[in-house]
Amino acid sequence: MMISICPKLPMRNKAITKYFYVKLGFRDIGSHDFPQYLILQKEQIEIHFFEFKDLDTKENYGQVYIRTTDIDVLYKSFIRDDVKIHPNGGLKTQPWGQKEFSLLDPDNNLLTFGQSV
Repeated sequence: MMISICPKLPMRNKAITKYFYVKLGFRDIGSHDFPQYLILQKEQIEIHFFEFKDLDTKENYGQVYIRTTDIDVLYKSFIRDDVKIHPNGGLKTQPWGQKEFSLLDPDNNLLTFGQSV
């Protein structure tokens, strides 16, 4: 039986990636012994990162869709904490029945947060 999914995204610099995601409320859950790997968790969401020092961020198409149960509160908390929302990814209800917003991490991985309406 499948029970969860943990996306693996590229990162150029572990410290910068960790700093960004900690600002979003994630915490490091055990990647201390692996200098080229990072595992972060927030609530039930777990994201893994692998080092890719030569990553061209203009060619990175890493994307994760994260479902939430209270998107308005999450959005407001990110705004309050000065998290930069994607210029084309402000909070809005989409024609496909999801209320969503998006942001880019330091390596140009797209994070979209969504809730059914």
